[in-house]
Amino acid sequence: MDTKLMIATEIAKAVPELELETILNLLEKPKNATMGDLAFPAFSLAKSWRKAPNVIASEIIEKIDGTNFEKVEAVGPYINFFLDKEQISAQVLAQVISAGSHYADQNIGEGRNVAFDMSSPNIAKPFSIGHLRSTVIADALANIMAKQGYKPVRINHLGDWGKQFGMLIVAYKKWGDKAAVEANPINELLKLYVRINAEAEENPSLDEEAREWFLKLEAGDEEATSLWQWFRDESLVEFNRLYTELNVSFDSYNGEAFYNDKMDEIVDLLTEKGLLEESQGAQVVNLEKYGIEHPALIKKSDGATLYITRDLAAALYRKRTYDFAKSIYVVGNEQAAHFKQLKAVLKEMGYDWSDDMTHVPFGLVTKEGKKLSTRKGNVILLEPTVAEAVSRAKAQIEAKNPNLANKEAVAHAVGVGAIKFYDLKTDRMNGYDFDLEAMVSFEGETGPYVQYAHARIQSILRKADFVAKADATYSLNDTESWEIIKLIQSFPQVINRASDNFEPSIVAKFAINLAQAFNKYYAHTRILDESPERDSRLALSYATATVLKEALRLLGVEAPDEM
Repeated sequence: MDTKLMIATEIAKAVPELELETILNLLEKPKNATMGDLAFPAFSLAKSWRKAPNVIASEIIEKIDGTNFEKVEAVGPYINFFLDKEQISAQVLAQVISAGSHYADQNIGEGRNVAFDMSSPNIAKPFSIGHLRSTVIADALANIMAKQGYKPVRINHLGDWGKQFGMLIVAYKKWGDKAAVEANPINELLKLYVRINAEAEENPSLDEEAREWFLKLEAGDEEATSLWQWFRDESLVEFNRLYTELNVSFDSYNGEAFYNDKMDEIVDLLTEKGLLEESQGAQVVNLEKYGIEHPALIKKSDGATLYITRDLAAALYRKRTYDFAKSIYVVGNEQAAHFKQLKAVLKEMGYDWSDDMTHVPFGLVTKEGKKLSTRKGNVILLEPTVAEAVSRAKAQIEAKNPNLANKEAVAHAVGVGAIKFYDLKTDRMNGYDFDLEAMVSFEGETGPYVQYAHARIQSILRKADFVAKADATYSLNDTESWEIIKLIQSFPQVINRASDNFEPSIVAKFAINLAQAFNKYYAHTRILDESPERDSRLALSYATATVLKEALRLLGVEAPDEM
């Protein structure tokens, strides 16, 4: 039962001229819980009723049926509603106990596909913290939308094409060692890549050589193709090891190279529709009517196609293959102009489904305030970072719980969860400075703090030997349990807000608030003491743990039962 809707319905009976939707939008949460759970401000009626708002509030309250509320009172221009704590806590606890992890499941998506363009690391370069954001934000959004009844399709649009492969082929042929690459593929290839970029600055002929090798690759030259395939295969082995560590999987690894033979169709379609114009020897689509100053460059003067041509081919392929309800590109904010052009060109082509495409941008991860760059060798590699996070988590677990049975597995869940959670609790448009110590801390607004709250509850439930019964009635009416009940009740709306705004931090912040509310409750309430409320307190603990675990799952974070 939606308490907001219940209050709005009561007000609508008393004020029939106001639409239910209007009332819902006017309802406010008082700054202080002593002033009620929700309040209706009477200001909006002052003009039409020609009365002071405090008089209007007093008149409306006379017409409201207060039987479903603890109390309803007019205070100045506000009508304050105090919900019936016992009744609502009984309903919320019963819902969570019967639904378990399916609490807050919805069917908004009706099984329709949502395509996620995500992660997209460059082949032959190490997986760095820079790629982490796209990976974990998209994975969390995919989980959140699956909870709403959509079917996510996770597409890893690998950076497996482009002039950098010409650079890499030249570097490998000059300085490469097959055995060294096979022993440690990404690190060796990175060394070669950094070296040739540095030397090309002094010696521009290397750039020309790289361009020639890339042209050979585009033309299907046997040596170039076999080296490219080898770089790609070796890189994927490494990437997949990391994706396994992060517990992220994909439905497709179709990267840039996959669309090489699909771009001619795009150029043909644009030609047929009369959308291509010549500009300084290049082929472009004019987008001024969409307020986009720069035309979309489809084909360069030398006949080479560009990123946008490839992305047009990818968009069309995904629509045909997945018939998506939404197509979401979780890509850094610096690509915003590119995606505006992409959508506008598709719209010009007559594809109205381009309206279902959304670029979900995010801010940068920095280290000590500095931008990271693979080319300059200034990069935080993910693999050693995960290992360090797991090691720090293990040290803290050793100190807190030296006899824990499955220390290694728990340390892994805490270390990896810490890195993911820290990223996801940040509003995605804000960047953050990478600080492993802050991430893996058990104190503050961190993943381990939320995981520890969940583990603490499991310990309470084990001590009490408590099993929540679906047919029992549990209810509470104290202030601190009420704060938890209201949070649990809001979980379905939290999921919808996170999905509507493509913002996983809404779920992360909810998890922090719920963990904090429970810890406050635990500090002030003797849950295990014999009392008439004991079972209801344990039921509240059980419901909190259930919802905490599910919130963490949506973020791709595990919730160990012991820590």
